[in-house]
Amino acid sequence: MNMPAMKQSLRQSIIAIRSGITLPERQHLNTLIVSRITELEAYRTAVTVLGYMNFGDEFAAEIFLQQALLDGKQVLLPKVNRDTKQLDVYRVTDLAQNVAPGSWDIREPLIERCEMVKDLSTIDFILLPGVAFGMDGARLGYGGGYYDKLLARMPHQPTLVAAGFALQVVADIPQEATDRKVEWLITELNTMRCV
Repeated sequence: MNMPAMKQSLRQSIIAIRSGITLPERQHLNTLIVSRITELEAYRTAVTVLGYMNFGDEFAAEIFLQQALLDGKQVLLPKVNRDTKQLDVYRVTDLAQNVAPGSWDIREPLIERCEMVKDLSTIDFILLPGVAFGMDGARLGYGGGYYDKLLARMPHQPTLVAAGFALQVVADIPQEATDRKVEWLITELNTMRCV
């Protein structure tokens, strides 16, 4: 099986398993995961945090983002730029007022209400989405490569964190040269230093 087929097979398998988590259980797991993320020293000392808006039955990153706003962090969110096929980054101050469904029905910053951030060097801490994760920091996304392209544009190395449910952690993630690993992997059970 070639690399794209291996990734797609793993992606479908994990999404199917993840969809079996009941809503009450997911809410409980989300709370545990957010608590673990906010205990990280890299988070506590961060000024500017880049996150993402979850969709479907993903880990509820929006709960983390709400906490980051309460903690006085500058919170940034990505928006797909259809022309460049890359992510643009915007500062948000209110998740209820500053975001709306965008590409693939994922909530994104409203450009008329949010300031675009061009200087990516101000970002201290990034919470990355993913479907599956390896204990070595490997991350399998949804297949667009948007975050790997964004990370490649950064002039520095912010703290990279992935969060998900323990059932999303697998033994082996197929990796390509452009795939970036995370430093920290957070589940409801563990806070793992990967690199």
